[in-house]
This record gives sequence, C-alpha cells and structure tokens, in this order.
Amino acid sequence: MASKLSLTPITDLAVHKSSTFHTQFLQTSLVIRSLSSSSSLHTKPLSSKLDIRRKSFVCSNSLKQETVQNPTASPTPLTSSNKLVLVTGGTGGVGQLVVASLLNRNVKLRLLLRDPEKAKTLFGEHEEEKLQVVKADTRNPEELDPSMFEGVTHVICCTGTTAFPSKRWDGDNTPERVDWEGIRNLVSTLPRSLSRLILVSSVGVTKSNELPWSIMNLFGVLKYKKMGEDFVINSGLPYTILRPGRLTDGPYTSYDLNTLLKATAGERRAVLIGQGDKLVGEVSRLVVAEACIQALDIDFTQGQIYEINSVPGDGPGNNTEKWKELFKAAQIQ
Repeated sequence: MASKLSLTPITDLAVHKSSTFHTQFLQTSLVIRSLSSSSSLHTKPLSSKLDIRRKSFVCSNSLKQETVQNPTASPTPLTSSNKLVLVTGGTGGVGQLVVASLLNRNVKLRLLLRDPEKAKTLFGEHEEEKLQVVKADTRNPEELDPSMFEGVTHVICCTGTTAFPSKRWDGDNTPERVDWEGIRNLVSTLPRSLSRLILVSSVGVTKSNELPWSIMNLFGVLKYKKMGEDFVINSGLPYTILRPGRLTDGPYTSYDLNTLLKATAGERRAVLIGQGDKLVGEVSRLVVAEACIQALDIDFTQGQIYEINSVPGDGPGNNTEKWKELFKAAQIQ
C-alpha cells in the first residue's frame, strides 16, 4: 500500500474523447421507470486490512432549479476556502453535476476516480489548488490509503451501477461490489475529522421484499444499497443520506464543463423531500446534485435520511434558505 498521497494534476491528463456513460436504470417497463437503483442485508466479514483501518479511521414543497449553478444567485456557504470536498463517482450521472457546480462555486475539490482521464474530458484543465485527481477504485481496499483523504473536510459519494445486468456490470461492476463493498471500503478509510459525508442511495431500500420494489431488487441492488447505508450510519461519521427516485436528465456524455453548467431540469424544477421511504417517483439529476451540495452545510440534516423527487414547477435553485425550508418541512411531516 502506498504511504504517500499521489495526486494527478488535471492539467497532466490526456484527453479522453470517447468516454461513455449509461443511464442509471433500464427503462423497459413502467414499473422500472417509477424506481431508482439501490440495495440491503446480509454482511460479509471485513478483511483483516479493513479491521485494522476501522480501528484508526472508523470510519413539499416547491420553490427553482434551472441550472447546476445560476450565475446571478447569491453565493452559498461552500465558497469558503477552508473546505476540501472529496467526490467519488464524480464522472457519473449525478457526480459530474456535483463536480461542475462545486467548481463553479470555487470550492476546492479532490476526485477519487478509477479512470482519471475522464476528468479532463468533462471538467477541462484546472490547477491542483482547485481540482485534484486521485486514481483509486473503492471496490479494492488495497487501493485506498488514509493519505488520500488528508485535508478532506467533506465527502460526497455518488458511486453506483445499474439495477439490472448491463454493459456497466463489465469488470465486476455489480451492485454488491459497488454499492456494498465499495461503500464499506471507502467509509472504513475516511478520517474521523470529517465534517460531513453525503451518500446518494435510493428510494425503496427498506421495502426490497415488497412490490414493486422486489422487481427492482431482483439482482440485489436495493439490498446492497441498504447495507451501504447501514454501514455509514454505524460508522460514527457525521452523515446525510439522500434517496432519489428514478433519475432523469443526463448523464451528459462527453460534454465539457460549460455544457454541464447550462444543463437544465426542464419543467421538473420543483422539489419534494420526504422521510420514511414513502416517496415514489422521479427526480432530475440536477436536483439531486444540488441537494448533495446544500446538505453539506445545513446542520440539522446531519444524521438524517431524506427521499427526494422533482415535479413540474419552480424550485429552490441554489437558494440555501429555500433548501433549508424543504429539508425542515420533511422532518416535521
């Protein structure tokens, strides 16, 4: 295992012109269209390496979502220079929008990627002081070292794969490996000093044995996502878990940063937030990305789990006060 963090400046990466992203779910039936990928229960024993690491690193409402970042909007608390946000799954459907928005807000970022070359394709060239790229695969604990997380204050985890067998499963990229083992490995290595961990999960994870969720869970995606959630909850780290409905808008394949910043949620800008795994529906990836960013600094979202959908109408955009109202209303329902 490497003992020293090795960062790859984004300016040193070769352009990757053929990166391809796939949709989060198969959309071949009305049942599947109403759900989003996820998973839950039986746990494997941790490897001895992870046991050692854990000892040291125990680790609605409506109101305007037009773009990833509205240039005319007032700045959010995340413009502070003392933050270093680590994003996993940063080139995926939600992750790329999270990264684009944070870059536009001048938040210092570190990306943990299997293929660092994809970062330049999506986000362009940036100085290391603004964007750092670390090559690592969360599925493999030997590739994760505590030095990779030095200085990190916040983590947004957007990793995931498809609920049903697809090309994205190639290379052992199954729900068990990504949504359970990958989350376990990541969380076991995170420092105790972390201010917040945001985990993107899925609606339906507590109902994997009920229709129609049992159909989505045929290959265990809901089961394994629930196992990942439980590991985060029991880690002792400050967390917020977001459970989106079926994801819409994007992923924006082979687009550059300027295109990502112009992406819109169309008419589905209004945001619905609930608790108790009761929401069923769809949500724009742009809404999920913004929810991740907003939850980082809203104190009362710590230790909470929220479901999130979007519907036609005006939404909160990146207005922190309106997001606070949405999150707060969900908790008192």
